[in-house]
Amino acid sequence: MGASKRSIIQHRSGSYFFFTGTLLLLSFVGVMACPHVCHCSERNGKVVQCTSRNLEIIPANLPKDTVVLLLSSNRIRHVHKEAFADLKHLRELDLSHNSLESVEVGSFQGVLDSLRTLDLSNNRLSSLPRETFTKLHARIRLSNNPWNCDCSLQEVLRELKLDPETVNEVSCQTSVQEEYVGQPVIQVLDSGINFCNFHHKTTDMAMFIAMFCWFFMVTAYIVYYIKHNQEDARRHMEYLKSLPSTSHISKDYDTASSVF
Repeated sequence: MGASKRSIIQHRSGSYFFFTGTLLLLSFVGVMACPHVCHCSERNGKVVQCTSRNLEIIPANLPKDTVVLLLSSNRIRHVHKEAFADLKHLRELDLSHNSLESVEVGSFQGVLDSLRTLDLSNNRLSSLPRETFTKLHARIRLSNNPWNCDCSLQEVLRELKLDPETVNEVSCQTSVQEEYVGQPVIQVLDSGINFCNFHHKTTDMAMFIAMFCWFFMVTAYIVYYIKHNQEDARRHMEYLKSLPSTSHISKDYDTASSVF
């Protein structure tokens, strides 16, 4: 083999290894990079600490090997769909002491099997879609939120595992029945109360009221229609009475004929 051919092969080999090494380095950086607003450390896996950073949204480009993600004491208001989809190894997620108002269905897509602890306490959550926690195996904290106790919340609670240490701190700030305001949701449900029954009763009552209003309107229209026709008939009769009678016209005609 000539020197020129060996040189070409060596050059190509060098380019290949350089390109491959660059890709591996970029992949490594993509996995290990830490958001500049957070602090990352190793503790049985990568811990990403973003506590008290005045964040309004969940940081993008979180390390894919994150095991613990701490986002408490910020100003995050919404958790969007697939917000943690790339964090396949995530076991602990702390979103407590934020301003959370909504958590979209599919927010935990990608971490359904790995996540073991989820803290949503001390936020502004009053309701959640029923499917929010479907297939999620994590133990969840929902304490100190302004929950509205209704059928929807009851259905949500059936889909999750509440943290036993804070379960009695999940209370009704509002309720479909005023008597349960201020009481722990689980205690109310354990007493045999079914908020979905209230929901059905409310729906039935609304339907009854709607049907009654419809019946009243139909009846009122029929009464109006009859009275209106009676009034027209009366006016028509008065008009006919006001016309000259036929006999009177005949007499006038006979008189005129005799004169001629």
